[in-house]
Amino acid sequence: MKELLLDEHIWKNVWSGDPLTAVARMKQAGMDPARTFDDKAQTFNEQTWNEEGRSRARRIMNWLEGQGVTFADQTVLDIGAASGGFSVPFAERGASVTSVEPNLPLGELLQQNSAGLTNGSVSLVARPFEDIDIKAEGWEQAFDLVFVSMCPVIDSWESVEKVLSCARKFCYISLSVGPREHSLVNELWPLVSGRAMDSGHMEFAYLQQLLLLKGYAYESIVTREMKTATVSREAALEEAMHLLPIYGLPADEQTRQIAADYLERTYAAGPVEISQGGRFGKVLIRLQDQNMYAGK
Repeated sequence: MKELLLDEHIWKNVWSGDPLTAVARMKQAGMDPARTFDDKAQTFNEQTWNEEGRSRARRIMNWLEGQGVTFADQTVLDIGAASGGFSVPFAERGASVTSVEPNLPLGELLQQNSAGLTNGSVSLVARPFEDIDIKAEGWEQAFDLVFVSMCPVIDSWESVEKVLSCARKFCYISLSVGPREHSLVNELWPLVSGRAMDSGHMEFAYLQQLLLLKGYAYESIVTREMKTATVSREAALEEAMHLLPIYGLPADEQTRQIAADYLERTYAAGPVEISQGGRFGKVLIRLQDQNMYAGK
């Protein structure tokens, strides 16, 4: 057992070959991670910039600052920036932000959201991070902070190493800890599958274990984050049909009928309130000043 725990090659191989990670599930369902939000960009943007979304971003930024991260006059690489939920606040605190976002609708929204900045700057790179040649781009150790929040770029230790190669001082990565929670999927699961819902998968454990074995200095925290949205029955049905394949369930006509009948019975009086989220692990890797941060 000790040999297994301390063998980094085993952990690397298991992670890259794990069929239950979020990215692997998406690919098995025939989804391109870069195109997943094509028809949901506006809804995602609204959730990012409502008070609930802004509060979530402030909590993460405050935690980073509590660990010694600063933004004024710093360079930040935000990988998987979406519509700018972190890129824009980073810039508002004085950072020069390079935002990598290959999804075109989200990239357009990011540019709109950052257009009125009076402090800092946001520059969009509309290409998949996986396709970027770090050396050719001049990104090797080029950024004071590299920030990767719940982005499908992180799917193996090799992807972590590429992200780390861009960072000079800090690197922040967040991943799921356990099952992603979605109230409607939870309700539909037993009706569609006829069995109890599968247990979740803790891919964050791969990241932490390999950081330990590789000798990195870091802080980490695990929190439970949820967001809610109220949608029509029709929108709820489409969302369920989009998500069920990620959970390994069929999105065929029989499933659609089961879901439609359930929604009509259960939410006959009006719209559907959906809560989603789960437990998320956040890690801040220190590449300089690796001693404990004492605060101000």
